Amino acid sequence: MLRLDLHVHTWVSKDSVNSIPGINRRCRDLFLDGYAVCDHDSVDSLAEAGASSEGLVVVPGLEVTARGAHIICLDPSEAIPAGLSIVETVERIHGQGATAVLAHPYAMPRSYVRLREVEGAGFDAIEVANSAQVPFNLVMGWNRGLAERLGLPQTGGSDSHIPETVGRAYTVVEAASREPKDVIEAIRKGRTSVGGTGTGLQDRLRKFWRVLQKA
Repeated sequence: MLRLDLHVHTWVSKDSVNSIPGINRRCRDLFLDGYAVCDHDSVDSLAEAGASSEGLVVVPGLEVTARGAHIICLDPSEAIPAGLSIVETVERIHGQGATAVLAHPYAMPRSYVRLREVEGAGFDAIEVANSAQVPFNLVMGWNRGLAERLGLPQTGGSDSHIPETVGRAYTVVEAASREPKDVIEAIRKGRTSVGGTGTGLQDRLRKFWRVLQKA
């Protein structure tokens, strides 16, 4: 069993201050097995993350800003343009041989999907636990209901933009090995469970202040 935070942003995302060493350090402190790098519309940090894994499982990813949804692409070969429709974005992801996960479906105001827009879109999994969603448990219930209705596997991640929130939500994956491709295959087969808690006001203010300083 692997406990992984499958939604972490690095400094490449404009609204994140996480460094790769900082993420690695936080994962070790929490006894996490690893994480997925999911920067906004960019794959620029993937090479550094993979080369600096320090024994952690690092799943390459990308958070694509589609029209009406945010979509995590696991194991991308290249970035996917923002602003495409949900269906076209999923098609582009699958065209790379990658895996499409609907991120925080009901995490207002960032996203609130409509069933008719995601039903039949070809998603491989639904992110159910996202630490940034408010209120955490209520929205997680809505997300889980969508995953169950669509018959799709469930994932969890912190959506972290500062080191303190890495690991706040996570996915437990029953994978054949620690290789990212085996982890992704286990996710696609639904060998997952999720857990975690929401991000508190103090950490939200901390993120706001640090991102402001970064700008």
